[in-house]
Amino acid sequence: MAEESLLTAKIRHGFDHLDADGDGRLTEEDHVIMGRRVAAALGHPPGSEAEAQIIAAYVGIWRDLHLPHTADGAAGISKEEFVRSTSRLASDPQAAQATVGAVGQAYLAIVDAERDGHVSPSEFLAFQRGHFPALTQSEADEAFAHLDSNGDGYLSEQEFTQAIVEYWSSQDPDAPGNWWMGRPPYQR
Repeated sequence: MAEESLLTAKIRHGFDHLDADGDGRLTEEDHVIMGRRVAAALGHPPGSEAEAQIIAAYVGIWRDLHLPHTADGAAGISKEEFVRSTSRLASDPQAAQATVGAVGQAYLAIVDAERDGHVSPSEFLAFQRGHFPALTQSEADEAFAHLDSNGDGYLSEQEFTQAIVEYWSSQDPDAPGNWWMGRPPYQR
């Protein structure tokens, strides 16, 4: 068996975290769970309007990005289907920017709690813990340092979105976006 590519390793690792209920399939329910976790991590109480808005944004990502690629929406997307479809983005940068870049913009609207046009380290940690609950402060700090390409202590809209696009589509082992979920899986 051929060695797994860097990109495939990242996508598999990412799927494992997006599959929030751990059932081996990416579904709408996973997006609801992630929305709840992100809302809680950002300090929004259960049942609040802010939580409902964040959950709706996550469900929108499911319906707009993932659902059209499922044979049976209720059953969701298997890990292998997800890896196969996401891997195609590496050969189509425009599609990567259009799809994953749009998701990055949706995420940015959620994470930029202060609405100041950039993401602080604390906002980044709160947001990432909604997706990756086991991410430690030191892991988030290390990731943030790699993603903050201009070193100003914040992630600009461009840095934030580019990191997501690079994570899901770049085959470059030195791409800053490889750090989107903490230390890249091929460096562990």
